[in-house]
Amino acid sequence: MPGCPEAGGFRAPKSRTTLNQYWWFCLEHVRAYNLAWDYYKGMSPGEIEAQTRSDTGWQRPTWPLGRLGAQAFDEAMLRDPLHILSAGRVRRGAAAAPKAAVPPDLRDPMQALGLDWPVSMEALKARYKELAKRHHPDANGGDRASEERLKTINLAYAAVRQHLTAEPRMAATG
Repeated sequence: MPGCPEAGGFRAPKSRTTLNQYWWFCLEHVRAYNLAWDYYKGMSPGEIEAQTRSDTGWQRPTWPLGRLGAQAFDEAMLRDPLHILSAGRVRRGAAAAPKAAVPPDLRDPMQALGLDWPVSMEALKARYKELAKRHHPDANGGDRASEERLKTINLAYAAVRQHLTAEPRMAATG
């Protein structure tokens, strides 16, 4: 800075187009320069938006996921002789595995809990806790309808839990 006796130990970019060229200032003058410097000065709002979008991708080209090329991915081109990549996935056009039939005495309880058959004990407990918290009268200001709904949920949970805990014993004796 003209007339400044301090040594220039702090750098500041000359312009946004030449960010690797610097002015050298003392601490007091670099602070003043930085306060007055505006990277976006002279840019339109559209140019600022484009610059911001470019900066989020580190100035690299980007495109939406799934559109890497003009064509969709061809599964036939993929070689997977051990079927590792398709494990646990239903292929297009293949029929889904049929669901096991719900025992007749559990149809209403399963519907009340909003679960599909077959169900594990862990899934049953998790769903029960979720519904009990949601429909507890204390959480709903003492609402009578939520109290009745909680009673229905409790009965349904007890019925399904009893059925799940009774199955292994029936299989062991039979």
